[in-house]
Amino acid sequence: MGSAPTSPQVAEAKTRFNAALEEAKAGAMALRTEAENRFSNASGQAKAKSNDLLGEAKNYGEQARGKAGELAVEGKKVTTDAIASLGKVVGDTAPQIDEKLGEQYGDYARKASRVLQETSAKLDAKSVDELSDEAREMIRKSPGVAVGLAAVVGFLVARMFRGNRS
Repeated sequence: MGSAPTSPQVAEAKTRFNAALEEAKAGAMALRTEAENRFSNASGQAKAKSNDLLGEAKNYGEQARGKAGELAVEGKKVTTDAIASLGKVVGDTAPQIDEKLGEQYGDYARKASRVLQETSAKLDAKSVDELSDEAREMIRKSPGVAVGLAAVVGFLVARMFRGNRS
């Protein structure tokens, strides 16, 4: 067979092996550094995108809140106008009620008209925030009454829309 490696050959093999090992370590370190850089870049990009999306979401939230506020003010105005109109109609029909049903019932209509007018004025004088705070407080104090009122209002709204279809 062949001859056994001599000492200078072993030393050279060890040197080459150690050099290859050092080169492999350097390559691994370079790969690790590159991977860390890529991860850092990707992480930074993801964080920036996340911040952008969060900013957009906040912006949309602010726009929605503003629009909801505008709609609430508009709804309050429509409601106070409707209550005031109803009060006026009831008050205007009081003399006819006097003639047909009697003065006592006409007085009821006049009282109802005054209450409706006063309610409309009170609603008009309050901000939407005040009204919503009062509604929350009322619901906290009397949840059963709140559910009952919601059911009655829902029933009336359903009747109004059902009446419009026929």
